[in-house]
Amino acid sequence: MTAKLTRRKLAAAALTAAAGNALPQTPATPDDDLKAARERLQATSAALAQQAVPMSTEPAFQFRA
Repeated sequence: MTAKLTRRKLAAAALTAAAGNALPQTPATPDDDLKAARERLQATSAALAQQAVPMSTEPAFQFRA
């Protein structure tokens, strides 16, 4: 006897399996979150530092006191 599997059931099973694999196995600690955030900040800062921006470039807003 073969079970009939519809496309919807197949897609639901695939999405459920993919979602289960995407979740971290152990909960992250606040220290790990902080370390990851700092690493992302450093990587973003390094990427921005590599961009050449001419001094004549003006910001899209004005500072007012």
